[in-house]
Amino acid sequence: MDFADGRGKIDMKRSWNWALWVGFVLALAGFLTYPFFVLFPATRDFPWVNLLLFALGGLLLVTGLVRAFGKPQLYRGKVFGTIFALLGLAGFGLFAYGVFYELRQMPASASAPRVGEKAPNFALPDQNGNPVALTDLLSPNGAVLIFYRGHW
Repeated sequence: MDFADGRGKIDMKRSWNWALWVGFVLALAGFLTYPFFVLFPATRDFPWVNLLLFALGGLLLVTGLVRAFGKPQLYRGKVFGTIFALLGLAGFGLFAYGVFYELRQMPASASAPRVGEKAPNFALPDQNGNPVALTDLLSPNGAVLIFYRGHW
């Protein structure tokens, strides 16, 4: 037994609840790193890395809350854990609203050609600065046009 003083009382120092802190940091990273991950094609169209960070953060926050409320004599974090969990949940809600609702509300381009529709003729410069028209590319074999969603 660990006696803190000479009167025979046991020192009941509670342990640091690391799961709460790491979970909150991961949830915060899931919210703040979206502008970084949108720069890469693998994470631009669907924010799977951010959702993974939120999921890991949420799992650790729940684990930390279970530890804090289940064994309060061993672990700290009832107050801060609840605050961190609510902030993480609010961050996820704001992120999900912004990515899955607000960004999907952008109107479709009225003048863009639809799938299967004939593309209008246009000319663009090649790597040497010479103009190349779509009709020049279609004449011998045809051409496939692929439009990438850009981020500039």
